[in-house]
Amino acid sequence: MAVLNRAPDPAEPPQLHAVAIDNLRFIRDTIEGASSFTAVPGFGMVAIGLTALATAAIADRQLSDAGWIRTWIAEAVLAVVIGAAGTVLKARHQGKPLVSPPGRRFAAGLVPPLLAGALLTIAVYRGGLVDVLPGLWLLLFGAGVVTCGAFSVRAVPVMGLGFMVLGAAALFSPAGWGDWFMAAGFGGLHILFGALIARRHGG
Repeated sequence: MAVLNRAPDPAEPPQLHAVAIDNLRFIRDTIEGASSFTAVPGFGMVAIGLTALATAAIADRQLSDAGWIRTWIAEAVLAVVIGAAGTVLKARHQGKPLVSPPGRRFAAGLVPPLLAGALLTIAVYRGGLVDVLPGLWLLLFGAGVVTCGAFSVRAVPVMGLGFMVLGAAALFSPAGWGDWFMAAGFGGLHILFGALIARRHGG
């Protein structure tokens, strides 16, 4: 009767494979968490800036505070649509998921100041202090951009600081200058930094 000599299988501790998988998962999550959110749409920001310049010209011709506010709210909605579409397109082009740790932190830094601005707009309008809205909007948007910019490319928080400087200046300037400050911030800064981001970080 023939005896088959079989090579012994090396005994691998069953927990070794699990430990290796856990280590790889930890390394991947750490790298993901430390990375920056790079799907900021440069071309989208330029488009937002151009629409803001047009809006500033339209808003300056409004005959009532309510009409002025509605004009800028319409621009804000349009800017959100453009920004969201640009972000999705850029993320797809980069092959990166939108729902990632950097993406979630970016949104968490930007959204609360925007919600605060929406609520304060109602309160300020009811209080008859519409003249402070340009400074308030620029300051809050700038604060949100600085915060979310901590998880993005360097140009983003620098742009946020620019918004905050303009907002502070608007608060202590004549009321008739409000649309000029809005045009300089939501128009000029978006175009300038959008072009910079598109050139250095693609799209």
